[in-house]
Amino acid sequence: MKTTRRELIAATPALAVGLTGAAEAAPEKKMNAWQIGEQKGIESLQRVQRAAPTVGPGEVVVRVRAASLNHRDLMIGSARYGARKPDDRIPLGDGSGEILELGVGVAGWKVGDRVTAPHFVQWLDGVYSPAIFARDLGNTADGWLAERIVLPAAALVRVPESLSHEEAAALGAAGITAWSVIEAFAGVKAGDVVLALGTGGVSILALQIAKMAGATFAITSSSDAKLAIARELGADITVNYRKQPDWPTAVRAATGGRGVDIVVETVGVASLSQSLSCCAPNARIGLLGALGGRAEGGSDLQGLIGGNAIIKGITAGSRRMHEDLLRACAANGVKPKIDRSFGFDEAPAAYRFLEAGDFVGKIVLTAA
Repeated sequence: MKTTRRELIAATPALAVGLTGAAEAAPEKKMNAWQIGEQKGIESLQRVQRAAPTVGPGEVVVRVRAASLNHRDLMIGSARYGARKPDDRIPLGDGSGEILELGVGVAGWKVGDRVTAPHFVQWLDGVYSPAIFARDLGNTADGWLAERIVLPAAALVRVPESLSHEEAAALGAAGITAWSVIEAFAGVKAGDVVLALGTGGVSILALQIAKMAGATFAITSSSDAKLAIARELGADITVNYRKQPDWPTAVRAATGGRGVDIVVETVGVASLSQSLSCCAPNARIGLLGALGGRAEGGSDLQGLIGGNAIIKGITAGSRRMHEDLLRACAANGVKPKIDRSFGFDEAPAAYRFLEAGDFVGKIVLTAA
């Protein structure tokens, strides 16, 4: 009995496209996402439907469950972070989710595994290289503010059972950066005194990391309410720099005159001279931010010589550091401080909340 063309297609689905043409191919998968648009500020954010990403060899598709904001996301959205990006760039470098699909050659992972990744997905281990910016999530590559994201399997970090997706997302760039300063660079040990400026994501995660190591922690803010939250999280020394403009003297006095061993310098060169005046001999200063802009008249760095101090520029960290951080949090029962959580559709409101600065810790967005 002769087999008809329709019967052949039904019996062999793989031949359907070849025999019937592209018009009968499986429909293209769509996803909801946010794009940075014209990069004129928060108002440029665009909620869109676009083609869902497809998996390639050595890659996985992840169903996004949570994403986290950083100050650099405001800068990217207003074209103040390197070169201007394509309007359709999906923002946010931090997130967490579950594997949906595995590409050819991926081993050691399965569909449903809970994962996250550093935003520099090519920096797996070893020393920093500027080449890592070639694939920087939310910056030079699409980020987490979408229903799905494609990641290299080599960059994945398993999310411990003790952490929710929101908590894992909050431990992204800010957590890796704090870890990079305190552990990888400064080699914190019990009894060290660690200083952080302000109560943003990096500073609060630095507090939580330092306390895991048995260090004493000092922190500054212009808000007594924020300092009270820092004390609840374990801060030992809190200084309101508005009420005490000579805050380095106050910090040093609180250490019995000895000074601090490690500085997480989030403000940048504008406060570097003051941070240096807080330091004990042989202190280590991780310079990782520029929130304070340029220093007027330059910075007085003479204290570097007399104190035998070290300053190191810090640009986030590697996948290995990310994995070490999550493992340490799980072992110590530490969860990142999340100030507020927004829904996926509330992305502009989350950005505005970050811009206003009236928060302690991290801001996250959750998937629908």
